[in-house]
Amino acid sequence: MGAFGFDTLIISHLHLGSDISRANAALKVLKESSFRRLILLGDIFCDLDFRRLTKEHWRFLSYIRKLSNPKRGIEIVWVEGNHDQGLTEVMSHLVGIKVYQEYEWYFDGKRHLAIHGHQFDGFAVNNIALGRILTTFYLYMQKLDTRHKYIVRLLERLDTKWLRLTSKVSEGALAHAQERGAQRIFCGHTHEAIQIQRDGIEYFNTGCWTQPAATYITIDSEGVNTHEVHERTDHHYSGEERGQADWDSAELAGSAGLSLDAEYEGVLG
Repeated sequence: MGAFGFDTLIISHLHLGSDISRANAALKVLKESSFRRLILLGDIFCDLDFRRLTKEHWRFLSYIRKLSNPKRGIEIVWVEGNHDQGLTEVMSHLVGIKVYQEYEWYFDGKRHLAIHGHQFDGFAVNNIALGRILTTFYLYMQKLDTRHKYIVRLLERLDTKWLRLTSKVSEGALAHAQERGAQRIFCGHTHEAIQIQRDGIEYFNTGCWTQPAATYITIDSEGVNTHEVHERTDHHYSGEERGQADWDSAELAGSAGLSLDAEYEGVLG
C-alpha cells in the first residue's frame, strides 16, 4: 500500500443539510487518516435541497474535491443512497467523482462489494414519495428539538427498530453477496453498525453520523475494523485554518452556481 495506512475507508450517512449532521467530525477523521480509497456509502446528503447546507457542510465537500485530485493518487467512490437519489450529475460536477449504484473491488485476495442497502428494504423502494414526506417532517422536527436533538435521535432509532431494517438489510446483503461471489459486503441504510459472518461471507454496516457515537470502517491487511467517533471529538476551526476553509468552501459553492449559506437561494428550487 506504500504510503497509505489503509486500503479503504468507508463512511456513510452524513446527511449534509441536516441539523444533526456531524460534518466537522467526519472531516477531521478524513484529514487524520491515510487511505488509498475512500467510499462514500450513500446518504451523504439529507435531501435535494442545497439551501440547507451550512459552511461546515461545504467544507466537507470542498475537502472531498481536493482528495479527488488525481495527483493525490486516492480513489474516491460515491455509492448512491436513497436520500441522494437525483444528485448524480450535481455530485459529479461539484467534486468530480464517479457515482455508482454498487461498487466492487479486490483486496487481499477477496472480492468486496459496497451497496447502500435500501435496495433490500421493500418499504423504501416502494414508497419513495412517502419517504420524501417523512424526510421533510424529520427535518422540521430538528428545528423544534433542543440543542442536543434527543427527540430526533430517538425517533431515528425507533424507526430502524419498527421497520426491522437491520435484519432486512443484512439478510438481503448476505444473499446478494453470495449471488455475486463476494467474500465481503458493506452497507449502510440502517444507521446501525454491525458485523455478521455466515457461510464464508462477511457483512458489515457502516452505521451513521447523526448519532453521538458515529462510526466508520477501515480495511487493511489485518482485516476490517469499525471505529467510533464520539460527540466530544467534533472538530472546530480557528484562525488561518478557518479562513482558508471558508474560502475553499465559497469557491466550491460558487463553481456550482450555489450559495454558501442556507438562507440564500439554492440550485434546485
